[in-house]
Amino acid sequence: MPVESHSLMDGKVHVYRRENSSRWQCAVFLGGRNHRATTGATNLAIAMEYARAWYMERYADDRLQRRGVGLPNAGQREATDAVPATPKRRRKPKKDAATGPTFRESAELFMAEFRVMTLGERNEEYVDGKERHLRLYLLPFFGKLPITEVTSGLISEYRVSRVTAPPDQETGWRSKIGRQRRTFKRPARATLHQEIVTLRQVMKTANRKGWIAAVPDMSAPYKTNGKVSHRAWFAPDEYKRFYQATRERARNPLNERWRWECEQFHDWVLFMANTGLRPDEASNLQYRDVTIILDEATNERILEIVVRGKRGVGYCKSMTGAVLPFQRLRKRNSPKPEDLIFGPVQRELLNAVLGELDLKKDREGNARTAYSLRHTYISMRLMEGADIYQIAKNCRTSVEMIEKFYASHIANTLDAAAINVRKAKPRKVPSAVKALAEA
Repeated sequence: MPVESHSLMDGKVHVYRRENSSRWQCAVFLGGRNHRATTGATNLAIAMEYARAWYMERYADDRLQRRGVGLPNAGQREATDAVPATPKRRRKPKKDAATGPTFRESAELFMAEFRVMTLGERNEEYVDGKERHLRLYLLPFFGKLPITEVTSGLISEYRVSRVTAPPDQETGWRSKIGRQRRTFKRPARATLHQEIVTLRQVMKTANRKGWIAAVPDMSAPYKTNGKVSHRAWFAPDEYKRFYQATRERARNPLNERWRWECEQFHDWVLFMANTGLRPDEASNLQYRDVTIILDEATNERILEIVVRGKRGVGYCKSMTGAVLPFQRLRKRNSPKPEDLIFGPVQRELLNAVLGELDLKKDREGNARTAYSLRHTYISMRLMEGADIYQIAKNCRTSVEMIEKFYASHIANTLDAAAINVRKAKPRKVPSAVKALAEA
């Protein structure tokens, strides 16, 4: 007899746990008979999430059977409903389990198509990232399962397994170089989201091939609307402290051998804060991509830059403050046109200077990185009253992105005249005039 029971879906589905059992079961009455399955979960919330997805599959099967539509592997589906809660105890498909294409076959087909269809349109590192998600996380969890058995409940269990420390974290593990201890690091929200995106693409590939009827719901349960926080940037006084410190390092390096690196780094800081380039765009920049021109509208010398980055080829016009650093770079390096201006970001030097100035994090706890100089450029341009559409075009992004992540914390974007508008009150009529009008 069950010692604990819960009802779902207006009482149609029952989730219960038997005596002397730690795992939850689910049951529903459809088509004149009871359907039962184990959720494989010891956590009630996960079991209820699995039971909902399981009921919708049973309900869809029942509707199709009533209409006389045959179901593939209908005889074996009940035997494969159970899905374990953790990777360690994950059920391996039995020999008599449902047959058909496996998740691994669908993943291999997806990667083959993805590499061919995105050739030249996607960054190679992005494509390699998809393969890494599959090899390290998705295939060990889903690989041997039939693609039809990858349900919403199983995907929820995958999320739980990724944020739960493995059992061997405390016991350690043996390696060739001796006893070591494995340390567990909870994946970031963005990392887990990227893995789910890869999983969804694999399931869409199976759906296009007709291996599954529909892509399961992969939305995160219990998800709330996260607050939109602005990107870490340097306020004007903080930026002044920062570039003054890099200038002092360029003039008086801690070691004379580091003078060239410190001078390069100082010019990189000024260049980034006056152009708004992304770090990868600046790293790919060659001397032939930059031209000093006289801007007709402002009658000032600026840089006209051909940018190659995540958005393809674009163009950027700098502030006048980027001209002198670029001239120093050309004089110092005597480069060829195809030479890189900066190359990889000097992250060690960047973190060292920020640490000395206590500027590594802003007041909200957001870490400042090389990207913060781009955010500083955009924020300062908005504070000066520049047109947001022109900023978005010059930075190769969208107005929506700027409004969401950059402009929300800038007081200058609020129009006090429009906010503090007051409705005009009717003027009181003098009593003498009022009496004369009534006479």
